[in-house]
Parts: sequence; structure tokens; C-alpha cells
Amino acid sequence: MKKIFILPMVISLAMICSCQKQDAVAEQQLAQRKVELDTREDALIERLNALDEKVNALDERVRALAENEKSRANIQTIPPDAQSQDVVRDAAEAKAERDRRMQEFRAQIQARITDPSQLNAAKAEKDRMTRERLQRQGAQQQSQSQKQYKFQQAQKAWMAGAAVSPAVQDAAPTSPTTPSALDAASPASSPPVGASSPTASPVATLQTPSPTPE
Repeated sequence: MKKIFILPMVISLAMICSCQKQDAVAEQQLAQRKVELDTREDALIERLNALDEKVNALDERVRALAENEKSRANIQTIPPDAQSQDVVRDAAEAKAERDRRMQEFRAQIQARITDPSQLNAAKAEKDRMTRERLQRQGAQQQSQSQKQYKFQQAQKAWMAGAAVSPAVQDAAPTSPTTPSALDAASPASSPPVGASSPTASPVATLQTPSPTPE
């Protein structure tokens, strides 16, 4: 009878141990995955920050160059008529040189700035990591809820086994082992031999005289 009660308890304990082992392995894998995703996200954020700094620096250089050219144009004075042609030629050459430098500088800027497709890919990667983080959090919550559910089921099984134990003991019949019960159950004692025969046998009562020798 004790084996019947111990078996559900052993099964419930085994289920709890297996659930704890599985949960520990799953949590370890999730933690490792989280560390990897955090590292990749930090690296991506650093790259985006570096690109933003480069773009800002290039914008400042373009702005400074434009202001410098504007200041040079304002400083130039109107020359006399004798030198008007040379001045116009020099101004045209300066303008052509300025345009050439501006084109070269813009080409350098376009070469240094990351392709928009790469920026889109970086944003998509960041969104994907965010979704994975949310999924990981959902998986952790689901694992905790499953663990709680399994523990409750094992506890219910243990409580059910403990509740069945006294009920079965109360329902078990008691065997008649007392002497009074044995006397009541045994058949009536048989009467003595003398009482069974109401009259004595005549053969038993007659005494046959023994012959005496003459």
C-alpha cells in the first residue's frame, strides 16, 4: 500500500527535476543569445554614430568652403579699365577652379558617405534585433509560466496521493483476530463420546463369566 502512495510522489519529483533542468538549459541559451545580440547592437550603434559624425564633419567643411569663397568674392575690388580683361579672365578662371574644387569635394563626400542601401540594411538589422529581443522576452515569460504550471500540476498530484492515503486506510476491512471472534466463528464443539450414545451397549455392560477349570 505504501508503494502506491510513494509512486506519485516520486513521479512528481522527477517531473519537477526534469523541468528545472530544461528551464536551466533554455535560460542559459537565451542568456548567451542575448549577450550576442547586445554586442551586435552596440557595434551597429557605434557604426551609425561614426557615420553621423563623418556626415556632420563633411557638412561643416562644405559650409566653411562656401563661406570662404563668398568672402573672397566680396573682398575683390573693381579694377581699372586697362586691366578689366585680365581681371575678368582671372575671375572666370577662379570661378572654374572653384567649381572644379566643389565638384571634387562633392565626389569625395559621396564616396565617403555610406550607400543608402547600407543604411537601410543597418536599420533593418536594428529592427530585427529589437524583434528578437521582444521574442526572447516572450519566450522567457512563457518558460516561466510553463514551469509554474508544471509545478502546480506536480503539487496537485502529490496532494491527491496524500488525500487518497487516509481514505483507503479507513475503507480497508479489519480481519477478525480476537479470540472472541474466533470462538464465534468456530463451529459448535462436538459432544463427548459417551453423550453421543444415549444408552450403553449391552455387550459392554454384560460381564461374561470366565470358565473355571474343575
